[in-house]
Amino acid sequence: MGLDNVAVQWPRTGRFYDPVAPAEFVDFGDLIDKVPDLPGPAAALADHIAKTGTLRATGYTELVDLLLGLGGVLYATEAASEDEDPVIDPDGCAWIAGGLERFVDGHRELGEEVTFETVATVLRAALEGSRLADQQLKWLDGRLDALRDDSGEPPQWSFTRTELQILAGFYRRCADRGFAVYADY
Repeated sequence: MGLDNVAVQWPRTGRFYDPVAPAEFVDFGDLIDKVPDLPGPAAALADHIAKTGTLRATGYTELVDLLLGLGGVLYATEAASEDEDPVIDPDGCAWIAGGLERFVDGHRELGEEVTFETVATVLRAALEGSRLADQQLKWLDGRLDALRDDSGEPPQWSFTRTELQILAGFYRRCADRGFAVYADY
């Protein structure tokens, strides 16, 4: 079993969070008709969100953690103490969406295919010229190295920009409509 991010009503009104009706995301399914050359993974993601109001998040966790600079973002681990539910509130959804949107925009010049190497290129370009560029670039290199396996090989990520736009769109929709995201695993 993996990690699902489920759109839920915010705030919780009883013991449990009420899932958001998939109808709130039905327009995600329209992308398949609007974009005839929609990459397969992007089409599958959009279709799943449209039908369920959930996101199968397992495959995106390493990438999102790297892009946002924290660990366990999609697992909502900062709220994982025994007293709290693993929920990303609407403001957290806006933060995730914003980071993904900036990355997708920064990746435009590198094309549709998103790989470990292109992610590193975009992140380095974003940090260069910043006030603490040297320190931040060292931090980034450490994060990138930590993702490599024992033989030094990078993760074999296979994403498209369009897929990541849809991913960002899920969190943006939750933020804009005041929904939260429950980490179900």
